[in-house]
Amino acid sequence: MIHYLIVDDEPIAHRIIEKYCKNLPHLEKKGNCYNAFEAMQFLSKNTVDLLFLDINMPKLSGIEFIKTVSNPPKIIVTTAYKEFALEGYELNISDYLLKPFSFERFIKAINKTIDTTESKKSIATVSTVKTEKKANSFFLKGDKKHHQIHFDDLLFIEAYGHYSKVYLKNDTIVSHQKISDFENLLPKADFIRTHKSFIVAKNKIKQIAANRILINEHKIPIGQTYKGNINTLFNS
Repeated sequence: MIHYLIVDDEPIAHRIIEKYCKNLPHLEKKGNCYNAFEAMQFLSKNTVDLLFLDINMPKLSGIEFIKTVSNPPKIIVTTAYKEFALEGYELNISDYLLKPFSFERFIKAINKTIDTTESKKSIATVSTVKTEKKANSFFLKGDKKHHQIHFDDLLFIEAYGHYSKVYLKNDTIVSHQKISDFENLLPKADFIRTHKSFIVAKNKIKQIAANRILINEHKIPIGQTYKGNINTLFNS
């Protein structure tokens, strides 16, 4: 789990960041501070992995605050003032979000900031139980819960940046696992890679037409380099 702190003098900025973070199951809020002095006090007693930091704050700016912090966490600057960007990057800031920023841009900043190796140490991953012939399920961390995923309930998996969306018969789970992790985990006799961003359950395919696969109401693309995989379905 990645613990974050928001430091911004605008309450609406806190609400926007919190809303975005709720969609990313590996992020957990540790606190809210509304000026640099509150943040100093908070960090003197608490440890966080990630800081969302505004620059233009009263009394002490975000840039000045960063210079006071020894061994700072990873920092994503959130500000309406682009003129501070150069100085911010010189202080080893991970990314610089100009307000107002979209959810897609926010995800890009998170992906850029959270080191893959560090994330694997702190985030619960797919169960390491080997998929032997008798295995028919695995555990997956998502939405701050561990879900038992039965292969028979799994429709397909879609890559989503450094995350994956796992589509089940009656649910969808966002996981921090990469799609390559699922490709190694799932039994190849039952699942097939159809695109760089998709793995599908063979027995859930309703139709294959042109460059698309139909599973329920979902239309899944077939990548050019994966057409050979699809051809094996017709020859099996």
